[in-house]
Amino acid sequence: MAESGGCCRCCFSFIFTLGLTALFMWLSLRTSKPTCKVRSLYIPALNKTLNDTTNKTLYVTLRLENGNKDKGIYYDAINLNFTLPNATKPIATAVVSSFYQGHQKKATKAAVGEPKELNWTAVSHATYSNGTVHFRVDLVTAVRFKIMFWRTKRRRLMVRADVVVNDSGGYVNPKNKKDIKLSAAPDHQMIKCLLGQVGVFANLLVLILLNL
Repeated sequence: MAESGGCCRCCFSFIFTLGLTALFMWLSLRTSKPTCKVRSLYIPALNKTLNDTTNKTLYVTLRLENGNKDKGIYYDAINLNFTLPNATKPIATAVVSSFYQGHQKKATKAAVGEPKELNWTAVSHATYSNGTVHFRVDLVTAVRFKIMFWRTKRRRLMVRADVVVNDSGGYVNPKNKKDIKLSAAPDHQMIKCLLGQVGVFANLLVLILLNL
């Protein structure tokens, strides 16, 4: 009887330790995608004060935040597309070169786009009643996470945001915040994965309780 009790205790200790180890590993390997924001967007051709629609340059500044406590991020080249409402093709593109970002670090990256076949005069005339022009900004890149001494596989990152440009050529943030956050639709595959992980730990917890 005593031997049976000792065996149960050993079994319970092993299962409990295994569960804690699995939980620790899951927490250690779990990663969060960076937060991407538009800090500034300036289009000189839409600045009515300058009255120069021949200037095709577009200036954009991004704010990238790595919220992971102990994981760095390697960014591939960041591609930016700027699209007008109801348009199928972007009116301009810009690229931010690849770089590395340490854990819990923030980075500000500037890029310049120059549309080759765009009539800014027509764009400026296609404004809303309040003199603003709406754009959609799409950000596409791939990231790898640095966990201690190794790197994960590339993970695709696609986010977007609607940006409003006024008649001074600068962007307007409707929520009166400094930056405009780019976001994506929910990743259903990731949700299924997380639900599966929660199910595994729930089953493990039930097993431990049944052995008490």
